[in-house]
Amino acid sequence: MLSFVAQRVLKGVIVLLAIVVLNFFLIRLAPGDPAVVMAGEAGASDQIFVKQLREKFGLDKPLPEQLFLYVKGVVTLDLGFSFRQQAPVAKLIGERLPATLLLTLTAFAISLMLGILFGTFAARFAGTFLDTAITVFALIFYAMPIFWVALMGILLFSVTMDWLPSFGYETVGANLTGFAHAVDVAKHLIMPAMTLGLFFMATYTRMTRASMLEVKRLDFVKTARAKGLSDAVIQRRHVLRNALLPVVTLAGVHSGTLIGGAVITETVFAWPGIGRLMYDALLQRDYNLLLGVFVICSAMVLIFNLITDLVYRLVDPRIEFAS
Repeated sequence: MLSFVAQRVLKGVIVLLAIVVLNFFLIRLAPGDPAVVMAGEAGASDQIFVKQLREKFGLDKPLPEQLFLYVKGVVTLDLGFSFRQQAPVAKLIGERLPATLLLTLTAFAISLMLGILFGTFAARFAGTFLDTAITVFALIFYAMPIFWVALMGILLFSVTMDWLPSFGYETVGANLTGFAHAVDVAKHLIMPAMTLGLFFMATYTRMTRASMLEVKRLDFVKTARAKGLSDAVIQRRHVLRNALLPVVTLAGVHSGTLIGGAVITETVFAWPGIGRLMYDALLQRDYNLLLGVFVICSAMVLIFNLITDLVYRLVDPRIEFAS
């Protein structure tokens, strides 16, 4: 297992460096000059001032030299300096990353637990009204855009019923600490996490149902029934456990796309995460900050994929680690 993890980490580092180089060139191909944008906002868009800004932030250097300096910085864990925020990129991301991890991991847990639960019930009562109701429920949330679900959630639970706060990470000016602060953050987390989680929940529901119905037809399930095992034991120990492998695979793929969905969710709910930070950096042509967010998101995807491979072994011990 240690050999497998070491090889995957080595391959992940190589992939991450390739992503860094690719993102660097893609960002440079985007229209707009950060120096011109900053000069225009400062009200001094003459060429001399623009030239001074390019020299200050290293934008006047040849592109290969800029790439070399950036990759060298990434290798040494230096993601550069944000010329718009006037702060190190690592510091800015470090301040926003915990909020994004809290949101995405909570949404991921909600979607996976509800998806497996609803999918299990749908497969258990296949062809009945309950199966149809769960399928329709899942398809509704799968078809609706995330931003629309977010806005309707704010309108219903915040504006109309006044049950939950509509935006932010915590109550501004409350200065809460300890358990009271945790409860306040949890209240602000409910709507963003549910909005992001319900979309992926629909996918896991359909996948779990289809996978369980397929496993039910296999010979070892018929053998278990012939031995006199109860239906509950067969569903839990034999059908569900073997049906989880496709769900785990899909969850590993979705773990990376959750960051993309978090951009929309964080923007609608004003959640102070790196998704919102990436959106602002894109509008401001903040190259270093945008590249830094890309590096962190890519690293998170690689880490989640490694965790997915390790979870395979927990779900099915027959699976052997291979490089």
